[in-house]
Amino acid sequence: MYIPDELKHYIYDWAKAHPLDPVHVDCSTAVMLKILDGKCKMRPTSKVVMELLYDAVKHCQGKLLGDDIHALINSARYHLTSELKEDIYEQRLLAETMISRPVMKGFKAMIKAEGLFNSAAMEQLEQEE
Repeated sequence: MYIPDELKHYIYDWAKAHPLDPVHVDCSTAVMLKILDGKCKMRPTSKVVMELLYDAVKHCQGKLLGDDIHALINSARYHLTSELKEDIYEQRLLAETMISRPVMKGFKAMIKAEGLFNSAAMEQLEQEE
């Protein structure tokens, strides 16, 4: 899927204007694991937004998830083997047990309320779906 530069800039600017707490960095990482695992039920454009958010915050310190998870995600994004897919699955399950549902729901509510998905470029992509 083509990702307009306008959307990339919007997400990076949004991340700068809305610094995530360490636990919310973990939530972003967990969503990325779920996307790679194929278990994410978001619309394709929402997945793109979440991948861009992950890219914008992956350098930030998380509370529970560390550099090993980011290295795994990086490997899986560019060369997803069956072995890596199994590792992603296991790490997703682990992340989901470490991050409580209320925390994850709070993260999702916050990013929606703060306008992460309110980009004209995203609306254009959704119309093209």
